[in-house]
Order: sequence, then C-alpha cells, then structure tokens
Amino acid sequence: MALLAGGAAVVQQRGDGPDAPDPVVTSSPAALPDRGVFLAARTEAAMPTPAGLRAVVATALADPALGGQLAAAVVDVETGEVLLDRRGDASVIPASTAKIATAVAALSELDAEARLSTRVVAGATPGQVVLVGGGDPTLNGTREVPAVPVVATVADLAAQVTASGVRVTSVVVDDSLYTGPLLGPAWRPSYVTDGDVAPVTALQVDGGRSSEQGPRSQQPSLAAGRALAVALGVPDAPVTEGVAAPGAAPLGEVRSPTIAQLTEIMLTRSDNDLAEALARQVALATGQPASFEGAALAVDRALAAVVPGSPPEQIALVDASGLSRSDRLEPLGLARLLATVAGPDETGRWSPVLSGLPVAGFDGTLGRRFREGPSTTAAGVVRGKTGTLNGVSALAGLVRTRDGRLLAFDLTADAVPLGANRGAEDALDALAAALASCGCR
Repeated sequence: MALLAGGAAVVQQRGDGPDAPDPVVTSSPAALPDRGVFLAARTEAAMPTPAGLRAVVATALADPALGGQLAAAVVDVETGEVLLDRRGDASVIPASTAKIATAVAALSELDAEARLSTRVVAGATPGQVVLVGGGDPTLNGTREVPAVPVVATVADLAAQVTASGVRVTSVVVDDSLYTGPLLGPAWRPSYVTDGDVAPVTALQVDGGRSSEQGPRSQQPSLAAGRALAVALGVPDAPVTEGVAAPGAAPLGEVRSPTIAQLTEIMLTRSDNDLAEALARQVALATGQPASFEGAALAVDRALAAVVPGSPPEQIALVDASGLSRSDRLEPLGLARLLATVAGPDETGRWSPVLSGLPVAGFDGTLGRRFREGPSTTAAGVVRGKTGTLNGVSALAGLVRTRDGRLLAFDLTADAVPLGANRGAEDALDALAAALASCGCR
C-alpha cells in the first residue's frame, strides 16, 4: 500500500513562478479534509484500462485553453503500466514541476536529518568577525516567513558572538561555498527585482527579502553581513567580502531545519531559493562544483539512480527551480519518477516528496484551485506540483481514482497563449478531476 501523509503547515503563497498570480490565503474551507489525512491506494482496487481512461479524459484533453499542445502521461503506481501517453516523450518546458526532480535528487543523495550550518568565526584582526554561509536560505533576520520553521536566526548568532566576549568592529562575509554565476541560465533579470528569487549565494538572510513580495537584494551576502552587524549593536561597522581563515576560532553557529523539512517546504511553497540551495547541496555531496552546472549534473545522475534505465534526456534541467526556459522534461519521465517514489517505501525516504505536494483545493500552490466548477470533486483527492511561466501551465502529481487506484501523472501545456494561464490552469484541474472520477474499465 502506498501512503501519502500530510505534514506541511498551511501557508500564504504568492504563486508558482515569475508569472504567478497575486498572493492568496490558502486556509482550508470546512468542506475539505485536514492536511494530515492520508491519500491511500488500495492495491486490490481495479486498475483503469488505457481505453477506458482515454474515453473519460477525452473532452478535457481537447480543451482549447490548453493551447493545442498538451503533453500528458499517466502511470499506474502499483504496476508501472502506462495508462495514457499523449506526447509523453515530448521535450517540454516544465516550469516549477521541475522541483519534483530536485526534491527526489536531494532525498536520494542527502541525509534527511542533516541541517545546513551558518557560522561566525574570528577574523584576521581584533574585533573582526567572519560570517560564513553554509547555503541556508531560511536563515531568519527580522521577518516571519510563512511555513518555514524559524530555527536559525541572526539574533541567535549575534547572542553567541556577544557571549564570546569579542567586541566587534567589522564584519566579513564568506559565501565561497558556491561558485559560478549568481543567476541561472536564461533567467530574466526581473526575477530578482520582481521578488521571485534571490541571486543564488551560500549566504542569505530571509532569502534576500526585505518584504514578502518586494524585490530581492542584488547582494544578499552583504545584506546578511549588515543584518548581523545590526543584531550585534554595531550597525555602522564596515561589512566586506572575504574568506574565513582555516581553523579560525568559532564564535557562533546556527542550523537550518532538516533536509527533509526543507524539501517538503520547497514543494509546498514552490520556493525557488530552497530548490537552488538543495541542488547545490546535492552537488557538494557528490563531488561536483556548487554551481548551476555542477548542480544540474549532480541532479541528473541522482535521478538516473532512482529510476535505472531511464534515458538522461527524459529530465534535463539547467537549474533546480524550473525558472529557466532552457529546462526540458518529458512528461512520461516525470510520471514514472513520481510512480517510483509513491510506491512501496519501507524506509520512508520519499515521504517529504509525497507530503510536500500541495493538496488540491487546500494548501500551497493548489490552495485556490479545485474550488469552483467541476474540478471541486477532486479537492483533497489530488496532490500535485504546479508549474507556471508565460505560456506554460503544468500540473504533475498523484491522484486516487474513484475505485481507489493510485495514479501518477504529468500534464504540461507549454504553448498556452500569453496571458491565458488561468484558463489553462482550470483546464488542467478539470483533467485531473476526470482522472479522479475514473472507474475506466
């Protein structure tokens, strides 16, 4: 039996990418299930036949709102049988459904209970301290970030430094853990100014944010150093870039939520900063450079080990968040990956992927969807990751059929007319609801 257990907090979510809608509050209506409800597949349930399934979804597949170029794949979780393959081997732009691949790679290569460390060590001169980034984009300054447990704080770091007895006169920031460009291949510069993602550095406070939806800092590492200086009571202390000396005396350390928690949060919120940070950790764990190129290679290799024999072109990403229009993915490849992680798993390794997928009509990036029209019948029955870019609308995840069979699916429309994403989302929701209604024998 495959079980999908809930566990992420209810959040307020801006949306799913640079072209996402305005913020929405995703509190659950009374008619929808609690987040902790299990979505279970009954292995004795009848499996839909391919012909029966095609008949049920035919109308939804033909919806013109999908732009005439839908690629879709549906796989039975129990047997791995492909029940629907409509251009399933097409190389499409995945947008944020790419985060599913990032999550699986992270849990494949990293210790789920590991945490990312941010440290302060003594500098080269008296009164100088060095803030050393370990890749934690959830390091908290003065803001509350919805759904992110406040574990590592600048205030705690400052208190430890003060307790050490050092009288701080200057701050150096060390973000040397990461290498290469700060912005991903084919990223728009507006992604930073619009607040979709921060430049990818190993040292950030509040993900480079000064407000929930405002622009991100162009220099998040220096901004983190200034936040530490303020917390230390020396707001005018100079903040510069540098590298900590080997063996420098430790003055303070804070650690992030666990990798498992970060993975779950990343999926539920569709958090671009967390996605890029987790991929960098996969790169470091596998001996690759902590850069966009190194992370992409590391994720690729990790996925090949999860689904042996899968062609590398099935999932070919250049970033971890799905922001790049150079990312490519075959829907059948992602559906098979989902079927693999949703299958029997005595270790519980993949649980954060399953619980991190938003619940239809309830939370995360699906919180405002499946609440109107015919798709409401699938509220609480579908768990899925959304993907949204200009001209791209995608939904990938898991659905329990009317008979209790668990199916993995990927539905990607990457030729949606500009400005028509909302209509495409409604059409994808209707298609997922058709899968949920399926007896299809």
